[in-house]
Amino acid sequence: MSPILEYAMKRDWKISSLKTSLSKAASRRDFLKWSGTAAASSALVGAARANVHVADDPTIRLALIGCGGRGSGAVKNAFSAPHGPVKLHAMADLFESRLNRSYQALNETFADQVDVSDERRFIGFNAYRHAIDCLRPGDIALLTAYSYCRPAHLEYAVEKGVNVFMEKPFAPDPVGLHRMLRAGELAEQKKLKIAAGLMCRHSVARQAMIEKIRNGELGDILLVRAYRMDGGGRRLDKWNSKGSELLWQIRNRIHFHWIGSGHFIEYLIHQIDECCWIKDACSVSAIGLGGRVPKDTSYGQNLDAYGIEYTFSDGTKALVDCRGIPRCDHDFSTFVHGTKRAGQFSGNIHHATVHTYKDQRENPNNIDWKAAEEPCTPWQAEWNVLLKKIRQDEPHNETKRAVYTDMTSIMGRAAAHTGKIVTWDEVMNSNFQFVPDVDSLTLASPTPLPADAEGYYPLPIPGEWTEI
Repeated sequence: MSPILEYAMKRDWKISSLKTSLSKAASRRDFLKWSGTAAASSALVGAARANVHVADDPTIRLALIGCGGRGSGAVKNAFSAPHGPVKLHAMADLFESRLNRSYQALNETFADQVDVSDERRFIGFNAYRHAIDCLRPGDIALLTAYSYCRPAHLEYAVEKGVNVFMEKPFAPDPVGLHRMLRAGELAEQKKLKIAAGLMCRHSVARQAMIEKIRNGELGDILLVRAYRMDGGGRRLDKWNSKGSELLWQIRNRIHFHWIGSGHFIEYLIHQIDECCWIKDACSVSAIGLGGRVPKDTSYGQNLDAYGIEYTFSDGTKALVDCRGIPRCDHDFSTFVHGTKRAGQFSGNIHHATVHTYKDQRENPNNIDWKAAEEPCTPWQAEWNVLLKKIRQDEPHNETKRAVYTDMTSIMGRAAAHTGKIVTWDEVMNSNFQFVPDVDSLTLASPTPLPADAEGYYPLPIPGEWTEI
């Protein structure tokens, strides 16, 4: 590595500066309801209002922070939403190759909406600051990197007075989620719009089912069941001791709790959110089981199977199961059981498979109501709502609801990992953090989670593990 490149990486230089230098060198019940109780409480006296773009400059600029597939997909949704015009103005990522791939793919399809010069493409752990600094009040920062850095990114976006779209998961531990809550409260004072990537809340089919549940058409809700069962493919090979172990771990973030929250939360947070939505509350406690396939040689931290039992304040239950093992039955769905009848709330890959049955028998011939076809995907719908709220300057802050769902998810993960009953009060009062100085990481930092002598990373062992 050249001295200039090494120095630039340590300094988190933007890509254009790096290229110039190299060239020269060569020469709970308070759970926020979907109807938006935040809207009723967001008008604080004397709070500054985020600017809404005026007629002579109506374009909303986007800064994409985290240029992976979900981030690029969110940009496409923004481009396709009404209430434009919208343009991509800045990009940031840890990895130049990933940023370039995202830019090229977006520019090929949406050339008229992509305006990201070399000077507005940034790499490094501090790249998010440079990208957000390119925005004006009323613009949108897309926080689509991984959960370990989401609190810092949200705090900075709110400090700079820009609107936010943030993906899930929102933080890997309770300390991070409390930072998110505080940032969300400040955003509310500033009248900023915050959208969270729990897109199923914006599904009109599911909203129709929620209306039936609230109207008592299913009776009292006694049980919710949610599943994400697939063939796995989540094995992590041993690090080859080349390059930065920290960056290698971040590239493989799904296998490390401190970076991406682990695959249980990454994959099940949507179903857990559906359970909370159906019950209109967070659970008060969770107990869980988990395990790995015998002779599993994965070097990562995930278990192969999780089974969580959530209990709500009225004593009713939600069962949430996750399994990633080949040659087993697959299931990707959410069901609800009331005293009058059962219903399916969600289908494969979050498809709006939404209907009720005549009784408790989940049989296609027993369906008595189906939701109408949706006009667009929930991923698109959440952007339609966000841009409309910005243009009409209406309250829109999903931070608290998103954080509460993530807290509920952490309850379940901790219950399975520790082998103990975990309560809502415990997780809300927890000071646990996987990496206390996570904001200080640089491209030259060692990993905060080194492997053992054989290359394995710490695996949760019930009775010995701590994460609450």
